[in-house]
Amino acid sequence: MAQAAVLSGPDFTAGVALASIPADGVLLGHVGATAVLLALVDRRPHAVSASCTHYGGPLGEGLRVGDEIRCPWHHACFSLRSGKAVRAPAFAPLDCWNVKVEGDRVFVRGEQVAAEAEAGPVASALQDVLIIGGGAAGFACAQRLRERGFAGRITMLSEDSAPPVDRPNLSKDYLAGSAPAEWIPLKPPAYYREHGIDLHLDCAVTALDLRQRAVTTRDGGHFRYDALLLATGAEATRIPLPRFDSANVFTLHSLADADALLRGIADASTIAVIGSGFIGMEAASALRARGLAVDVVTPEALPLERILGTPLAQHLLDLHQSHGVQFHLQTQAEHFDGDHLRLANGDTLAVDALLVGIGVRPRIQLADAAGLRIQNGIVVDDRLRTAVAGVYAAGDVARYPHGGGMARVEHWVHAQRQGQCVADNMLGLDRAFTEPPFFWTHHYGTDLRYLGHGTGWNRVEMDGDPAANDCLARYYRDDVLVAAATIGRDRDLLALQAQL
Repeated sequence: MAQAAVLSGPDFTAGVALASIPADGVLLGHVGATAVLLALVDRRPHAVSASCTHYGGPLGEGLRVGDEIRCPWHHACFSLRSGKAVRAPAFAPLDCWNVKVEGDRVFVRGEQVAAEAEAGPVASALQDVLIIGGGAAGFACAQRLRERGFAGRITMLSEDSAPPVDRPNLSKDYLAGSAPAEWIPLKPPAYYREHGIDLHLDCAVTALDLRQRAVTTRDGGHFRYDALLLATGAEATRIPLPRFDSANVFTLHSLADADALLRGIADASTIAVIGSGFIGMEAASALRARGLAVDVVTPEALPLERILGTPLAQHLLDLHQSHGVQFHLQTQAEHFDGDHLRLANGDTLAVDALLVGIGVRPRIQLADAAGLRIQNGIVVDDRLRTAVAGVYAAGDVARYPHGGGMARVEHWVHAQRQGQCVADNMLGLDRAFTEPPFFWTHHYGTDLRYLGHGTGWNRVEMDGDPAANDCLARYYRDDVLVAAATIGRDRDLLALQAQL
């Protein structure tokens, strides 16, 4: 997962000219065997480590915006002044280094210094924060509250059997077998104890009383709150036909799902993937890495064409076919007897297992029963607040204002950043959520990154060649840029963020 930065540039312990540090950029060098960035912030040099704390992305290839450095891989943001992780998906700070100016030269010494604390205003009246959900948004909210100095009670109620995990990895390296289990938790169990986050696993909330500001759980638990985050996420959609709930039919949304799938294919040689969305396509790549014969069944003419447009969709189809994936396009699953899958076009596939990846549905039942406004998700304002004071929603379940309308986004980084925004607003910062969605997808060593709301576009401009792993696609609704996707042009995508 994390990768060591390649050492390049000057040895900062030997000193560099102050004039060599770009006023609005960064200078990449090293201290011993560690890659380090030098930057001028308020005309003073600061030094931070040059590897993103999320997956080890090379920050020297990233983009500086103001006093931040943004990772080219997954768009994590860090303060160049303090090293602090400002925005997800990174949560750990960068190491900082001692800097000394002697005349017109700058020296970075080998001693690391702790990142500066960045305490924010804490709402003194807030004592009990309750988070329902153990995914991206819930974790990010709890982490940001503690980071901001909130000293009250934080309780997380999660139906999952495992603490919050790196969910995007489940359909990528974890499924392929190249990511060990210890990489998957976002934090070890001790983190929650050390930071006073009361995490309850296998804990289903059965009732929400908005007047009493309390919830009841399946096992009879009763929890009160001053502020509540509904981060209940989404659940995998299943095929409502006989035998599609057999023991060898799987979904892939949680760590338990991934582990069940891995157990189920331990002796398998063939598998059919139903659906050609990002989960289905990533899983096809990962399953081929395990040596399974993979068939993909989809009603689409091209996988992901509605989101990516024809050139990129055709490239992904060609890439998968070149690695042996068999596609059954413009058809769908019709019958399964446990061993044979019959398709609507008359084809029959002999398979050992099925993976159903036909999308997810927001988990709104609790909010709906409590009387909150529902419209393909829990409706919130631009501060991610529901109409009930002290109650917020974030992540896959939140439907929030965007571009003159309403949007609900099912992306990991987006959920994390919404959770961070909720924490800030619980503490009185009054921050609107304006982040454009971002996601990445991985196929046979090819990384495609996507920024923006990709619905409703009617024109695509393609620069470069996807087959050469070098392209930038811009998606327009009439003359308005609404999204962009890149292969091999990570910094270009970062530069477009201000326009989306």
